[in-house]
Amino acid sequence: MPINRIVPTRRGRAAVAAVLASVAAGGYAAYDLYSDAGRMDPAVILAVEKAIIPWEGLVLTSHWDPFAKIWDICYGETQGVGPGMRKTKAQCRDMLLRRVHDDYYQSIMQCSPKLGAAPVSVRASMISGSYNFGVGAWCRSTAKARIEAGQWRAACEAQTAFNRADGRIVRGLVNRREMGDAQRIGEAELCVSGL
Repeated sequence: MPINRIVPTRRGRAAVAAVLASVAAGGYAAYDLYSDAGRMDPAVILAVEKAIIPWEGLVLTSHWDPFAKIWDICYGETQGVGPGMRKTKAQCRDMLLRRVHDDYYQSIMQCSPKLGAAPVSVRASMISGSYNFGVGAWCRSTAKARIEAGQWRAACEAQTAFNRADGRIVRGLVNRREMGDAQRIGEAELCVSGL
């Protein structure tokens, strides 16, 4: 269970509303190019814009991640990354959106058929979590089981269990999984703010 109390917030509701309004107005039409269906699920955009980018941060030159013990670049991209690589901000955003859609969104939708029925905020939170701790872990998680049972709030709270690195609770992961910090929305905060 979460360490902190999980509550909907004004900033969480505003984030959901802003992305949905922009999608409805055609503001993210370029993102549709990355979707096989020709229309990007707003949950992918919400996850990328409000949950992944703020927490991952942007690094244009590859660097060694001491927690994960792997090279990464851009917004936490690890696939095919080695020392000395450089990317532009536009390349990083393109890479992130394609990867989140193709490797995370589609994968968790396959392992959790009922995820498509969840509110956009729940889907976005689960996409963000799977991006951070992995599709395999998410597909075996209690959060996924709660999704399959249609227990949206319970799924939001269950995902907060992924708050450890090297077997220790990490304050930054607690913040990311739960209620965020002064500048960033937490995944559970975003998740319950759209219920």
